[in-house]
Amino acid sequence: MRNILILLTALFVLNSCQGQQQGLRVKKTDFTKLPAKNTASLDTATFAAGCFWCTEAQFKELKGVVNVISGYTGGWVANPSYAQVCTGSTGHAEATNIIFDPKVISYDKLLEAFFVAHDPTELNRQGNDVGTQYRSAIFVHNKEQLDKTQYYLSALEKEHVFNKTIVTEVVPATVFYPAEDYHQDYYRLNGKEPYCQLVIKPKLEKFKRIFSKVLKEGQ
Repeated sequence: MRNILILLTALFVLNSCQGQQQGLRVKKTDFTKLPAKNTASLDTATFAAGCFWCTEAQFKELKGVVNVISGYTGGWVANPSYAQVCTGSTGHAEATNIIFDPKVISYDKLLEAFFVAHDPTELNRQGNDVGTQYRSAIFVHNKEQLDKTQYYLSALEKEHVFNKTIVTEVVPATVFYPAEDYHQDYYRLNGKEPYCQLVIKPKLEKFKRIFSKVLKEGQ
């Protein structure tokens, strides 16, 4: 954990803003219905970290990640469309279901990647992408994930890694609606588009430098 905190401190020191840590934005909710832990050979992590095109491209690079699915979760509208989610009226966040092999990559490592992949101090936005659909959130699937997430967040706060308040929500995972087909594997299929070149590519390159030791072969 100490190495992770040093890494995050080094990463964000150049981009830090003035301000004091004021506590975590962890939603008060009922976690009692969560199962204790995953017992299947593959596990799922569900993260919201701004535009899902960026998050998908980043996590697909990691060894042990079997698949990444872009979609919508956390809201109240069933089977929402991208257009609906973009209005901010569905309650959903753009999110990714990260299917991973826990024998190859741990949930702890994915948490580390999550806090590198985006700025968890930006409330309801990432850069120029603004709205509740771009909020920072961790949707936990079981009590083991909840415990690890809360421990990690507490450690970040204790070490004052960020100079601003962490606004990441921690809530139980609910129904996840896969996004339309054209959103899947978006960066690989549309890498020359301006958004991909100006926003995703720089974030992806930084992400790959930081996690160079755990990238898939050939990445």
